[in-house]
Amino acid sequence: MVWIMFFLFFILLFLRFPIAFALGISTLSYLLVEGFPLVTLPLKMYSGIDVFVLLSIPGFILAGNLMNVCGMTDRIIRFSNNLLGHIRGGLSLANIGASMVFSGISGTAISDTASIGSVMIPAMKKEGYDAGFSCAVTAASSTIGPIIPPSLPMIIAGSLTGISIGKLFLAGAIPGVLLAIGLAVVSYTISVRKKHPKQPKATWKERGSSFIHAFWALLMTFLILFGIIGGVFTPTEASVVAVLYALFIGTFFYRTLTWKNIFAVITSSAGTTASLMLLVGFANLFGWILIIEQVPQNLAELLLTITQNKFLLLLLINILLIIIGSFMETIAALLIIYPILLNVAVFAGVDPVQFSVIAVLNLIIGLNTPPVGVCLFVASGIGKVSVEKVAKAGLPFLLVSILVLLLVTYIPAISLFLPGLFD
Repeated sequence: MVWIMFFLFFILLFLRFPIAFALGISTLSYLLVEGFPLVTLPLKMYSGIDVFVLLSIPGFILAGNLMNVCGMTDRIIRFSNNLLGHIRGGLSLANIGASMVFSGISGTAISDTASIGSVMIPAMKKEGYDAGFSCAVTAASSTIGPIIPPSLPMIIAGSLTGISIGKLFLAGAIPGVLLAIGLAVVSYTISVRKKHPKQPKATWKERGSSFIHAFWALLMTFLILFGIIGGVFTPTEASVVAVLYALFIGTFFYRTLTWKNIFAVITSSAGTTASLMLLVGFANLFGWILIIEQVPQNLAELLLTITQNKFLLLLLINILLIIIGSFMETIAALLIIYPILLNVAVFAGVDPVQFSVIAVLNLIIGLNTPPVGVCLFVASGIGKVSVEKVAKAGLPFLLVSILVLLLVTYIPAISLFLPGLFD
């Protein structure tokens, strides 16, 4: 029956059902056919949600939305543009730089694509950049967010395995920077070849002014990261600190937050959190069914039957995760497949912290992988250009992302160096 559940799940995905509903309907069908009491549904869903560290997710979502509403995105973009706009293709480099900074607020790729893209894509098109390239660089740079802390996928990975979230945050820092550098090199190379425009060089006064305006966003990232690593507060407490910080800055420094838009942000964040928690609950039920049907053991045996060579095994896992990430939302994929593959990787001698970074990086690369990469659709919708054109323009960015993935996969020190300093 488990294969029928899988078949129904993928059919519903193909029909564009929300993934939470696809999980819920397919798991409910399994329970009905196998004769399980329906009380199993809420019990298993609740056990998946009842994890203390998951309380940090609504906090970070709310903090990110508050910072976005108070105009932080515009300030980050202005600062990045003043630093890099005078270079050939400077707006695309500013796009990447803004995503790198904004990652400290949102922690999700889709949020980055929507928030940064809504400002940068129209600006780049207005300056004379090709629409496909503008969308592609926005979608590609959004993948930095879930790697550089604070990262919602890393929080999910830590909650599933008990791995220190502080260590996972540290482990993602160097790969995130490498990814940003790689994307910037590709963007600059393309811009030089296509003679993309550059803007007048900003004065030091303009740079200083934009830095002052963006300072509070930059400080928030360091406040959260070093607070968690330094043991000042837990990730859950850090999310509360982030919300209070965003409220304070938006109200008293930028003076853009009012009771009306605060209420709207809380309502919007509550809706996002509810849908995410519903997804977590159904995914936990889905995972429980996989366990009782011994799917993880069978998949592990299959992979180990193909090869027990550590390097080949990691290559197979990378291919599998990128394919999954191309049609499934990152957090849902982590909840379903990550614990299964982690056991295989650990058996092969891969450090759990390193594998967590590999898994997250794979899945976010999948968000920019045709035919159904979600970030490609979001960017193409903003830029009013076909997904095919965005995917074609994004191919060089996809290739450099895969190169960074291979480096992280086969050079453990890239992800383990910083966590090792705090052992």
